[in-house]
Amino acid sequence: MDLRMRELLAVILLINLQLWVLCSANMVLDVKHKFGGRSRGLGELRAHDARRHARLLSAIDLPLGGNGLPSEAGLYFAKIGLGTPSQDYYVQVDTGSDILWVNCAGCTKCPTKSELGVPLKLFDPRGSSTAKIVTCDQDFCEATYNGPLPGCKPNLSCQYNVVYGDGSSTAGYFVEDTIQLNHVSGNFQTSLTNGSVAFGCGAKQSGTLGTASEATDGILGFGQNNSSMISQLAAAGKVKKVFSHCLDNVNGGGIFTIGQVVQPKVNTTPLVPNQAHYNVIMKAIEVGGDVLQLPTDEFDTQDQKGTIIDSGTTLAYLPEEVYDPLISKILDQHKDLKIHTVEDQFQCFQYTGDVDDGFPDVVFHFENSLTLRTYPHDYLFQARVSNNDLWCLGWMNGGFQTKDGTHTVLLGDLVLSNRLVVYDLEEQTIGWTEYNCSSSIKVKDDQSGGTYSVAATNLNAASRPTGGHITMFLLALVALLHRFSR
Repeated sequence: MDLRMRELLAVILLINLQLWVLCSANMVLDVKHKFGGRSRGLGELRAHDARRHARLLSAIDLPLGGNGLPSEAGLYFAKIGLGTPSQDYYVQVDTGSDILWVNCAGCTKCPTKSELGVPLKLFDPRGSSTAKIVTCDQDFCEATYNGPLPGCKPNLSCQYNVVYGDGSSTAGYFVEDTIQLNHVSGNFQTSLTNGSVAFGCGAKQSGTLGTASEATDGILGFGQNNSSMISQLAAAGKVKKVFSHCLDNVNGGGIFTIGQVVQPKVNTTPLVPNQAHYNVIMKAIEVGGDVLQLPTDEFDTQDQKGTIIDSGTTLAYLPEEVYDPLISKILDQHKDLKIHTVEDQFQCFQYTGDVDDGFPDVVFHFENSLTLRTYPHDYLFQARVSNNDLWCLGWMNGGFQTKDGTHTVLLGDLVLSNRLVVYDLEEQTIGWTEYNCSSSIKVKDDQSGGTYSVAATNLNAASRPTGGHITMFLLALVALLHRFSR
């Protein structure tokens, strides 16, 4: 996956969640919600998605906290341990980019404080007895850049430089060191375990990466490239390249795991080959039992068209050719509703009845007969304004547009919450099932052969570790920041 493709659309998940990561050695990370209960305007939702879109372990469990409702949270960040002795760092978890990087000692324009309520620190390779500088002639560096680097000489460090679509950037050099995670050793039991990964040591940040409003210590990439943490741990036999999430927007929190989910079972659809993100083939959209009549090429996957599943995005974005007939059909039985625009972008209306009784379900149909049913209480949300009867549509007009004018459908937490979603990078499939994300799932630990229960967590509701779990106050897992950089 080359850099330009990675930057097409990053998926980072940020929400105040408690995440736990399970490895083959199963592992656990705690997560927290970005807004931490702080109210925010509707415009902040769209701005958050825009920034994320501009940026591009055997079984691992990341119990969640926070809430994915469009009117509430929507961002996640997590805490990991790096170095020897291990120190905690708060990072955005990004399924749309690949490398893990943290701000390092001597960094220029790195943030010194964060409005997310977490302490920031700089990683110093000299302070870790296990840190090693990655040189440009090492296999990791050549694999990251798809071949030998021009001008590379022995002992020269392997550099990285990422420029995001909003103009912000990060640059530095790669370091190899230990990463500390929590190994799930039984039902709701964990123990500390370490792995070795190469990650970026940030020497210079710019743009939004250096501001306090969304500052973290760095970004943890969960993409498909060999340079990602999950790919490195999988290559070392620590984990399988399978991860899952179940976001609970009813009670808050949820589950995030890496590894094989044994229960519940999910039906799957193939991922589109050779894509930087989680692209799938959509076949049709059904509203209230009627299939929308759309242009025959609307869901083509070539020329960067198609559909992306992105749990880091709060809302759902549709090209105008899809948006217009969809909204028209949804509102077909309510010609008397007075639609007005709130904050120049959200289509809202007054409604006092039960939305599930008054509006139709929307069903997305994918390859292999996989469907995704979205209920009115999923795609309609109440704006937090003076009038509690004001409902807004979570569907947004305008798929993310590429340079050549084609469009992409982007389905975010709006349709993914309250469902277990499984990303299987080994089989190149993705699947889901409706699920109670405040309950638990069962995962397989390939190291011991055991099957263990992993419970949902909600860092907002309870921050104390229980049942042997080690709470790490991770900054919200999966802050799926998406960045379009074309």
